[in-house]
Amino acid sequence: MTGRRAARVTPVNPQNPRNVPHGTAPARRAVLAGTAALAAASAVPASALPASAAASSPAPAAAPGRAPASAPSADWRTCLTVARAVLVRDEDDEPLVPRYLDILVNGGLPRSGRPPRRILVVGAGPAGLTAAHLLRAAGHRVTVVEANANRVGGRIKTFRTGGHENAAQPFADPLQYAEAGAMRIPGSHPLVTGLVADLGLTLRPFHLVDVDAGGRPASRTWLLVNGVRVRRADYARDPRAVNRSFGVPAAYETVPAAQIVRAALAPVRAEIDGKEGSALVEGWARVIQRYGHMSMYRFLTDEAKLDERTVDLIGTVENLTSRLHLTFLHSFVNAALISPDTRFHELPGGSGTLVDALYERVRDLVRLDRRATRIVQDERRRTVTVETVSEGRDGAPVVRESFTADLAVVTVPFSGLRHIPVSPPFSYHKRRAVTELHYDAATKVLLEFSRRWWEFDEDDWRRELDAIRPGLHADYRLGRTPTDGSLIGAHPSVPRGHLTPAQRAHYAACRPVARDQPEAAGVIGGGSATDNPNRFAYQPSHPVEGSGGGVLLASYSWADDALKWDSFDDAERYPRALAGLAELYGQRVEVFYTGVGRTQSWMRDPYAYGEASVLLPGQHTELFPHVRGPEGRLHFAGCHTSVKPAWIEGALESAVRVALEVHQAG
Repeated sequence: MTGRRAARVTPVNPQNPRNVPHGTAPARRAVLAGTAALAAASAVPASALPASAAASSPAPAAAPGRAPASAPSADWRTCLTVARAVLVRDEDDEPLVPRYLDILVNGGLPRSGRPPRRILVVGAGPAGLTAAHLLRAAGHRVTVVEANANRVGGRIKTFRTGGHENAAQPFADPLQYAEAGAMRIPGSHPLVTGLVADLGLTLRPFHLVDVDAGGRPASRTWLLVNGVRVRRADYARDPRAVNRSFGVPAAYETVPAAQIVRAALAPVRAEIDGKEGSALVEGWARVIQRYGHMSMYRFLTDEAKLDERTVDLIGTVENLTSRLHLTFLHSFVNAALISPDTRFHELPGGSGTLVDALYERVRDLVRLDRRATRIVQDERRRTVTVETVSEGRDGAPVVRESFTADLAVVTVPFSGLRHIPVSPPFSYHKRRAVTELHYDAATKVLLEFSRRWWEFDEDDWRRELDAIRPGLHADYRLGRTPTDGSLIGAHPSVPRGHLTPAQRAHYAACRPVARDQPEAAGVIGGGSATDNPNRFAYQPSHPVEGSGGGVLLASYSWADDALKWDSFDDAERYPRALAGLAELYGQRVEVFYTGVGRTQSWMRDPYAYGEASVLLPGQHTELFPHVRGPEGRLHFAGCHTSVKPAWIEGALESAVRVALEVHQAG
């Protein structure tokens, strides 16, 4: 992609007032174009669907430069550009990752023969911190401006005591920590795993699927949907109770949801599986051209021929509900690049330890508490100026300050860049990308417990409950415990002084009515799913050394599910999340709750403006090629400029790419 100089003002065509280039089909139109097809698909009787429907819908090959007649046209060259971004290939279809990794952890940027530049980096997330380090090491004079006055790291954020942000104790137990943002690293992400090793940090397993005491996958976590509770392993063996609760066609009653999804994606995967080099790039381009305009829902109904009830099943069980209206490519890229047998890792002490190490390398370059408020390019002086303002926290005066350089690297999410005036204005395509790039919501609610009850067997429960008062274990089993919240935090191990009367009242008001008591979870790591508002709950993969308790991710939700949590004040989220957890695991979990929780809404975060750039149908071909292209003296990085949004790997890809771009700029 070639860079553009400062944008020119284009005369408005009265027949085309938005100056939309002819032949461009906006994503909104692509979404609307599917409405009739969706209506027709939803009208198909479930009984009319064959058992092999998901597996018998091959993807016809699309000729280069031409999409199927039913689809909005996507230019073949654009599809190749996006395909190369997915695979991180250059214009000759050669892999870029080996070179990026060498730059990142070994040799740094190559010699350019050009004089050093003054470079501004806007934003101190992993992309900004890494680009700043590489550019300084290459001899450039770098300044980083960061809006947050308290920390760096962007969406890598650990609730913890200490760290570079000198955070106050977030939990009743000062040893405990938990992730507000990035919490796992796939082993298939070489840049981040290589960087972690280079920084002298260690990785340990992150158990996406729960394990037994010997570390073997167990799949003992729960599914609780439509009033049916079942272990994941039992569901995989016999899914009939859950599947029938959705009313799926008879052909799907005995097929686990994950298997239905795999069958639905199989014809698409056939375009890329077993291919290498240019053939692989072209296979991805065909996938992008044919399916890039589709939402996940439209793909499942129009292409895979699934009925609405089966889509509801896999959406609920396989965490697709919140992504159904988004582009099919988002879900497919994740499924294709991260295989079911991919191993995941985590950082002992939290992901914030990676940020500590990145920050330490460039701490002297970073100006905290400097939110960008205006960007001005001056071609006559050949400079770019970023105006900033401080937050004025705790009664401090609000300070304005300007920074001028030869070039700037902008890592601010486009949802935030939308609020920063830029002069001269960006080109049309860049303005449209900044305005329309979709950012999704994600919200976490974390609860602290004085004991790791999710690892208990029934004997552990009996011992601990009867330590509160004899017979309490039997009372919970028989539904004879009080409903007024008086047993919250009742265990002797719970530190006093954190539970408030308001929490007890809120919990008592929304405590589950059903009195059934499921058996002990007995799990290490992994996650459970439910159709109650909590949606997904994840157990820690490892205990914190020296602590008998743990912090459980009681609710992890996206999109509309997340926005519904965002309607509550933080303090009210905790008893509500505890109530949802009690419905999933049993009411007795209440006795270990310390009264302390932490929550993170990325849509309400004043620096993130959303979880990540999760694109709408059509946006990969309409917007993405223009997301990372330079504009005059401005260059762009951040995970939103990769096809791995919300992953640290995507941020690092962008950091090396933009550092090379700036280092070699004429």
